[in-house]
Amino acid sequence: MSNAPRLTALDALHRSLGATMTDFAGWDMPLRYASERDEHNAVRTKAGLFDLSHMGEITVTGPQAAAFLNFALVGNIGTVAVGRARYTMICAEDGGILDDLIVYRLGETEYMVVANAGNAQIVLDALSARADGFDAVVRDDRDAYALIAVQGPESPAILASVTDADLDGLKYYAGLPGTVAGVPALIARTGYTGEDGFELFVAPEHAEQLWQALTAAGAPHGLIPCGLSCRDTLRLEAGMPLYGHELTTELTPFDAGLGRVVKFEKEGDFVGRKALEAAAERAESAPPRKLVGLIAEGRRVPRAGFPVVAEGQVIGQVTSGAPSPTLGKPIAIAYVDAAHAAPGTAGVGVDIRGNHEPYEVVTLPFYKRQK
Repeated sequence: MSNAPRLTALDALHRSLGATMTDFAGWDMPLRYASERDEHNAVRTKAGLFDLSHMGEITVTGPQAAAFLNFALVGNIGTVAVGRARYTMICAEDGGILDDLIVYRLGETEYMVVANAGNAQIVLDALSARADGFDAVVRDDRDAYALIAVQGPESPAILASVTDADLDGLKYYAGLPGTVAGVPALIARTGYTGEDGFELFVAPEHAEQLWQALTAAGAPHGLIPCGLSCRDTLRLEAGMPLYGHELTTELTPFDAGLGRVVKFEKEGDFVGRKALEAAAERAESAPPRKLVGLIAEGRRVPRAGFPVVAEGQVIGQVTSGAPSPTLGKPIAIAYVDAAHAAPGTAGVGVDIRGNHEPYEVVTLPFYKRQK
C-alpha cells in the first residue's frame, strides 16, 4: 500500500493557480489559493469555485435498493422522490455515527450515496456488508466522478450562462442530469456553505474543461477559486456539522441534536434501531450535553478540543473554532452541559492555554442568508 496522497483530476490546475496544497483524508487538496478571507467573502457576496472530488460516491442499484438503504441507513430513503436528495446518516449497531451522508435518488431503482472523504471506505464496507440478503448492488464509484461546486449568491446566474438545464425548477436538495459547458453532469443543489449553490458531478476527464468554463463564466460575477480553509469557516458560520468534529462514533444523532434524521416510523428494522430508540429516550429526559454556538468577546481563537468552562469547572468542549470573517470575531461550536446551554448564559468561557476567555452562548447557526 503506497501512502502517497490521492490526486484529483484538477491537481495540475490547482498548482498552476498557485494553490497551497494540504493532505486531507488521504487526498492532496487546495487549502487556499490566495487569501482565505477573500475566498470566504467571495462566497458570501458573489461566488466561489470548489474542487470537492475527494468526496466518496457509492452507487446502489437493484429492485430492492430502497428497502436495502432503509435498512442500512437511519433515514427513510424509500420516500425520496426521483430527482431529489436527502441528508441522512449511517450508524453502527450501538447508534454511533459512522458518517453523515447525502443520498440522491437518480432513478426508480438507482441511488447515489455521497460520503465524506475520510469515511468513504468505512461507508462502502458497511453498505457492502449490510446488502447481504437484499436484491441490491453496492458499487464503489469514487473514481467515476470529479465533483466541482459553485457556491454563493451569484452561482445561479453563473451556472445559467453555461447550461440550459432548468435551474429554477431545481429545488434545494435535488439533483438532475444536464449538460454544463458541453459536459454531461449531474447537477445538484445541496451545498455546505450556508449559501445557494450547485454541485456538479462529472467524469474526471471532463473536470478541467468544466472548471475553466465556469471560471470564464464567473469572472464578470466575481467568482474566484476557493480552498478547504474557507469551506470550513463558511460551514462553521452556517452551523453545519463536520464529521470528526461535531459527529463521531462516540455520539448518536440525538447527542448531536440531529435526532430528526432518524426515522423510527419507517417499515422494518434498521441497523442501530434499538440503540437509537434508547438514545432518543435519554435525550428527551435529560440531554447530557447540547451543541451550541460560542462567540468570543476577545480576539483569541478557540480550537477543537479546548475545554469550555464556567465557575472554574469544565462544562464542555469545543468541537470546531475559527475566526469568523462575517462576524469579525472568533466563533466556536461546542458541546456544553445542558445547564449552561441556554443562549445568553452568563459566565461561560473557553480555556485557551490556561486563560479563561469570555464567550457568549448563542443558538446555531451564526449566519443565515437573506432569502
